[in-house]
Amino acid sequence: ADVWRSIVTHLGAGPLLGVDPVPLLQDGTVWQLRLPRVLTAAAVGAGLALCGVVMQSLTRNPLADPYLLGLSSGASLGAVLVLVLGATVLLPVAAFVGAVAALAAALLLAGALGALTPTRTVLAGLAVSQLCAAVTSFVIFWSATGDSYREILSWLMGSVAGATWSSVAIAGGAVLVLGTVLASTGSVLDAFTFGDTAAAALGLAVNRTRWLLLVGVALLTGALVSVSGSIGFVGLILPHAVRLVTGARHRLLLPLSALCGATFLVWADTAARTVFAPRELPVGIVTAAIGAPVFAVVLWRGRRSL
Repeated sequence: ADVWRSIVTHLGAGPLLGVDPVPLLQDGTVWQLRLPRVLTAAAVGAGLALCGVVMQSLTRNPLADPYLLGLSSGASLGAVLVLVLGATVLLPVAAFVGAVAALAAALLLAGALGALTPTRTVLAGLAVSQLCAAVTSFVIFWSATGDSYREILSWLMGSVAGATWSSVAIAGGAVLVLGTVLASTGSVLDAFTFGDTAAAALGLAVNRTRWLLLVGVALLTGALVSVSGSIGFVGLILPHAVRLVTGARHRLLLPLSALCGATFLVWADTAARTVFAPRELPVGIVTAAIGAPVFAVVLWRGRRSL
């Protein structure tokens, strides 16, 4: 009831609907803490699930996720650098720049090896990811102490506990713009499912389209990681789980994956906040704890097609 009253009041519709204002303390809790956190979790979950579907289709790799091209490691490196330097206010910007830089390095390396094939893309992403992870570990070992170490650890595990309306604007805006574009590429991803040759035969500019989609995934993932840290398994397991219900047609798979991703991460964050109250877990721990057994079940159910 307090949630509804707070929202209606802030929208200016309280007098029209005959809703009394919420007491100041409850209103602050709902409007400044709970609502931004829920909306950020929903946007991040939807975006990661969408990116997971696109990455699995482009690379034809069932184990692909949004972090495949070193995006998570690049974002982590950028975030760790500013946290160690004490410039916390720059964290979203640094994480986004790190993710985009990692993408650029991975695509340049893959392009230097020849045509941008799925195998070269995956291997280049793995190389960049390992390099960024090594540098991140060195920075943490050499420089992180006390509060900065705790902030780094929390960020690396993934959390939306500190979400604000700025976080909602970044994650929600990215999903609204880039997510909508990716969700409309169902027929293109269907063509990629049958391989590059078949896609080219259908009139698709394979390399150009793959580059554009990878850049779109990277920009969206970078925006999401910049506000939530690295939250695993959402972009990996949910596309598989939804695919068991909808089949391989991307026109239905993309929007349903986004919806399931949003719902899943909101409930996972609720569990992270309440299970060990008053202490909170990073939501990345909860998604991994739920995701690992669920993924095992998905693999078991689809074992005949593996």
